[in-house]
Amino acid sequence: MDTIRKYQDYVCTSFVAAIEPVVVERARGATVVDAGGREYIDCFAGIAVTNAGHCHPKVAAAAKAQIDKLIHAASYVYYVPPVADLAEQLAQVTPGALKKTFFGNSGAEGIETALRMAKAYTGRSEFIALTHSFHGRTVGTLSVTGNMQRKKRGGPYLPGVAFAPAPYVYRNPFGTDDPEVVAERCAEMVEWAIKYQTSGNVAAFIAEPVLGEGGIIVPPASYFRRVKEVLDRYGILFIVDEVQSGFGRTGKLFAIEHYGVEPDIMVMAKGIADGFPLSACTARAEIADAFQPGEHLSTFGGNPVSCAAALANLEVMLEEDLPGQAAAKGAQVLAQLREMAHEHELIGEVRGLGLMIGVELVTDRKTKQPAAKQAASIRAYAREHGVLIGVGGQEGNVLRLQPPLTITEGELERALDVIGKGLEMARSVSS
Repeated sequence: MDTIRKYQDYVCTSFVAAIEPVVVERARGATVVDAGGREYIDCFAGIAVTNAGHCHPKVAAAAKAQIDKLIHAASYVYYVPPVADLAEQLAQVTPGALKKTFFGNSGAEGIETALRMAKAYTGRSEFIALTHSFHGRTVGTLSVTGNMQRKKRGGPYLPGVAFAPAPYVYRNPFGTDDPEVVAERCAEMVEWAIKYQTSGNVAAFIAEPVLGEGGIIVPPASYFRRVKEVLDRYGILFIVDEVQSGFGRTGKLFAIEHYGVEPDIMVMAKGIADGFPLSACTARAEIADAFQPGEHLSTFGGNPVSCAAALANLEVMLEEDLPGQAAAKGAQVLAQLREMAHEHELIGEVRGLGLMIGVELVTDRKTKQPAAKQAASIRAYAREHGVLIGVGGQEGNVLRLQPPLTITEGELERALDVIGKGLEMARSVSS
C-alpha cells in the first residue's frame, strides 16, 4: 500500500525488527480498523497509552474545545489555565505528599526531569537502578536502564549509576521460588549496591512498580517497603516510574499504591492523556522547588490541548472506575491464562496486576530456556486472526497483554481464544 511504501522510503524505522503490517485508519474503544476496513481487538493500547479507550468521546471533546481556544502558549513563560488545573488535580490524586508538577512531552523527558530534580535537591550525583528496567531512550534515561537489549551501541553512558537485581521471582539469582525471600534478598542488594558500587553520594533510587519492558515483572508484596527502609537509612530519595503502570493500568490509579509506600518523586506519561503527548514529573514541594532559574524548561511541555485531554481523561478514570474495571477484568484474564498453562507446556509463568499482564514462554520449564521465536510467532498468529498483542522481556519471550481498560468481556474472551490457538500452533515452531 502507499502508506507502507512511504514508510519504507521516508520514515526511519531501522530500529525496529519489523513493523506490524497494519495500516491503522481509525480506532474506537478497544477496536482498531485498518485501511481496508478490517477490525482488530487491540490488546496493546499503543503500548499501554489509550487506557480510557481509543478516541474516548469525553477526552476528544475536551481536546477539540481547547484547540478552538488556545493550542500553544509556552506554559513556563505564561500562566495557562489547563496547566494549573491539571497540576492541582494530580496533587490531589497522587499518593502521599506529592504536590508540584513539571510537564513534559514524553516519559523519557519526565524521567530526565526526575533525575535532575533529585540532584538539585540532594546535592548528590549518583543513582541506584534495577536490572531488567527500562526508563527511556535518551542518554540519561538509558544510563539508569538495566536492559542490555535497549542499550546496545548507545554507550558510553553516564557514570554514577549502580544496579541491583530486579525482584524477578521467576528468574532470580538466589535459587529460591519464595517471593518473600526474593524480596528480602533483592532489598539487601540495594543496600549492597549503595555500599560497594557507589561513592556514597546517592541522590535517588529509581524503579518501575511493575517492570514493563522487562517482561511485566511484578515485585513481591513486601519489596518496596523493604527497599524504602534502606533508602530512609541513607537519606536517599525514591523515584517511582509510573510511565507505563499508571492511570488505572494495574487495578489502582497508580501501581505503587499496591505496595503501601510513598515515593518522593513520581513520573507519569503514556496513559495520562489517553493518547495525547504529555508527561508529568510530580514531587514533594520542597524537592520541586530545588530548581533554580535557568536550570530546566520545556518549550512544548504543558501543552494546553494535552492538558485539557488529561483533565478529561482523569474524570473518565474516576467516573467510570477504570482502575476497578482493570482489577476485575485482569483477575479473570489471569485466571484463564493460568488455566491455559495446564494445557500448554510453552507457558513458563503468567503474571500481572490488573490489565498489565505478561505470559513468559519457555521451551523447557525445567531449564526455563526462553522461547522468543514462539512468542513472535504467536504475536503474528494473533494479528492474522484479528488480535493485536505485544512481545517484550529481556529475551523477547513474554507475551504482553495491556489493552484499553474499557475493553469488554466479550472482546477479552475472543482475544484469549485466539491466543490459546496461537499457543497450540506454536508447539510446532522450532527453537
